[in-house]
Amino acid sequence: MFVPLTKFNPPDLGMVPSASEVIAKQLRHAIITGVVAEGDPVRQDDVARLFKVSKIPVREALKRLEAEGLVEFKRNKGAVVTRISEPELAQMFEVRVLLEVKAITLAVPNMTTTDLARADAICTAFLSEDDVGRSSELNWDFHACLYAPAQRPFMLELIRSIHDKLERYLRIQASLSAGKARADLEHRAIVAACRAGDAPLAAHLTEAHIEGVCQSLHAQLPQPGRAP
Repeated sequence: MFVPLTKFNPPDLGMVPSASEVIAKQLRHAIITGVVAEGDPVRQDDVARLFKVSKIPVREALKRLEAEGLVEFKRNKGAVVTRISEPELAQMFEVRVLLEVKAITLAVPNMTTTDLARADAICTAFLSEDDVGRSSELNWDFHACLYAPAQRPFMLELIRSIHDKLERYLRIQASLSAGKARADLEHRAIVAACRAGDAPLAAHLTEAHIEGVCQSLHAQLPQPGRAP
């Protein structure tokens, strides 16, 4: 019996994530949350066995994470979670300042009442959120919603890539109640400057906010001779 193809309602396979995408997402989350620590190996055989796949999508996933700076391949060790030194962290925050100050300067003239209302709503959600992972997501949402009106998607993508590399460290900051309260005050001050249309002030407050996070994070990281 012939069944017309019009009778079918097939799923859009182009929208279904590949095995490598699923594996990369799970490994990324494990690294960011600290389930897999700095310097830990990520063995392809173990991952393939866990996801019940061949090593091919695992290698693809690890290559993706390598491009994101979350893992690196070492001779005779395979893939290991990257360890970011304090000088490297400082450089990442320097680049954050350069990009984000420029982004908000360009964004302020284009901001709408909808953009500002969304920023206010994120601030409220951020302060009341107890889950560290969700707080980290809301922190990114806040910054992204202020930078999006700049209409510089490539710049925003660069900022997001740096944020992803730093997220496991930013979660340390997000876990501190004092740091969270301070971040909320600084976030709201930035929104107020944006609402007033004062781009130079918004840029200055953004720079001070990022540098403050960097200094606070540095104080929380284990120092030589100091117990972790």
